[in-house]
Amino acid sequence: MSNEVKNYDDSQIQVLEGLEAVRKRPGMYIGTTSLRGLHHLVYEIVDNSIDEALAGECNCITVTIWPDNSVSVQDDGRGIPSGMNEKLGLPTLEVVYTVLHAGGKFGGGGYKIAGGLHGVGASVVNALSEWVEVENCRDGERYTERFEKGAVARPFKHEGSSDGKHGLYVRFKPDGTIFEETVFDFDILLTRMREQSFLNAGVKIIMIDKREGMEREEVLHYEGGIVSFVEYLNNEKRGTPIHPQVIYMKGEENGSIAEVAMQYNDSYNETIISFANNMATIEGGTHETGFKNALTKAINEYAKKIGAIKGDDKGLSGDDVREGLVAIISVKLTDAQFESQTKAKLGNSEMRRLTDKIVSEKLEEFLEENPAVGKIIIEKAMAANRAREAARKARELTRRKNVLEVSTLPGKLADCNERDARLTEVYLVEGDSAGGSAKNCRDSRFQAILPLRGKVLNVEKARLDKVYANTSLIPIIQALGCGIGEDFNIEKLRYGKIIIMADADVDGSHIRVLLLTFFFRHMRGLIENGNIFLAQPPLYKVHKGKQLRYAFSEEEKDMYVEELGTKGVESERYKGLGEMDPEQLWETTMNPETRTLLKVTVEDAIACDEIFSVLMGDMVEPRREFIEKNAKFVENLDI
Repeated sequence: MSNEVKNYDDSQIQVLEGLEAVRKRPGMYIGTTSLRGLHHLVYEIVDNSIDEALAGECNCITVTIWPDNSVSVQDDGRGIPSGMNEKLGLPTLEVVYTVLHAGGKFGGGGYKIAGGLHGVGASVVNALSEWVEVENCRDGERYTERFEKGAVARPFKHEGSSDGKHGLYVRFKPDGTIFEETVFDFDILLTRMREQSFLNAGVKIIMIDKREGMEREEVLHYEGGIVSFVEYLNNEKRGTPIHPQVIYMKGEENGSIAEVAMQYNDSYNETIISFANNMATIEGGTHETGFKNALTKAINEYAKKIGAIKGDDKGLSGDDVREGLVAIISVKLTDAQFESQTKAKLGNSEMRRLTDKIVSEKLEEFLEENPAVGKIIIEKAMAANRAREAARKARELTRRKNVLEVSTLPGKLADCNERDARLTEVYLVEGDSAGGSAKNCRDSRFQAILPLRGKVLNVEKARLDKVYANTSLIPIIQALGCGIGEDFNIEKLRYGKIIIMADADVDGSHIRVLLLTFFFRHMRGLIENGNIFLAQPPLYKVHKGKQLRYAFSEEEKDMYVEELGTKGVESERYKGLGEMDPEQLWETTMNPETRTLLKVTVEDAIACDEIFSVLMGDMVEPRREFIEKNAKFVENLDI
């Protein structure tokens, strides 16, 4: 028995007090300390201002990124109560920022509807920041306080009259010892702030970037609410609307409110985004389930009524009626039950009934009053149904009865010996030449190689039947074994890591984007589960005599040239993976001990959906605008 086990006694039991627990285990409160967690800090503070807007007390919120990468959030709400907390003997403002589970949203009457329900948002931001400064204007008076790493650094102070100003100003700088990165991305914040502006019709949100060389200001103000949201999403990004009018439905029951706005376009993808008390429920929940059930039921009933579905004909599936749909679901309720502090999924059963009832009744009325639009929607759903039936027949060619049944594996796959998916990885390799090198150098115990054949289909422009008929995608579907679309089952996945390995050039980038589009649209669970990776082959080989270095960027190449001395040093640009011999490919790109892999994540589903639609869709102008806007971030390649 080790000393560690022997010495386990009462003295090893730790009690983390105050905000110390947050600093010790930040992931429990904000999910991650990556870039996503960094931006979550801003969301927590803004959400408090949004709750003031929900209470009808706030009209304008200003979010500013400062040159030192601190962020401030200012609103014109009521401010925080300025008295003392009788139970703790501390100023109320100090309690809000230093005590977990302290707030005015637990049913005390301060807020009827609120997104911040756990009373930990402000205190968590304080705990994870290098410093926080608060200016609170309440009832004509101004108060300030400063915190450093969660502790009071400058006590609560009454500064005198607020000169008519009211609301809260919070500025904080994230702690670099906790976060992997502390540089905020303006566009990530802008996406979230735009959502909030759409969801709170009439509320103005101003985004300002004051960093040198990045100066920018955006004013977000939408009177049309979620109708404007749908129009924005369909504006040359996800496809052309097939009917001009956004369908809007709203209902209220027992103090809870549900709103739905929807419009169909000519694409083959669905975009359903749901919110509860202005929080993006990216994992859905009861409100989304109620909407989907009612939509399928209403469309089928109308199709039968107009004779599109006759007698014993099989009805339209949920996938059929959602093809090309852009929908926003927003519910507001007094006792929202979320699964975690990050509020990813709503659990209130009454919201399923409410959204189901609203959509069932209101959509039926709309279709009756707008038969021309109803006919267009039914025709699109019927076309999707026919394509899905063709896909079902094609699917039988790729579906595997048994995960270990080798007879259904693609012929070009060099499989591995290990059968535990948690220990295996498959390389999707561009080109037969590189595929041959990869097969020769791999560790066959756990590494499988699948050379890609033919042109990878752009699934953004294709229905599911085309996907199943595509010779470049069938081997991938067969090799992974987990199915796609409605048949997707991650439990059947044969490999823990799926690694896209393509040349470090424009053609390689195109192949990576095509494959990522395929995974995002038809196997999104693989991305959400962290199974998709990008291999990072070197750009240059730098050598002098027997000394050899591999460079993955221009800067790294120059560094190695300087390190080895300019005399007699040669640097060669790799034109492709096929140029490397098996030993070089193993050492630089495939050896788990020396390689670099990039994990593909879905940081923001809305932004990802939009980017794939813009880059891979039919619209040329949005793609040109995107490339022009982002060209400054692209490294010049010596091709």
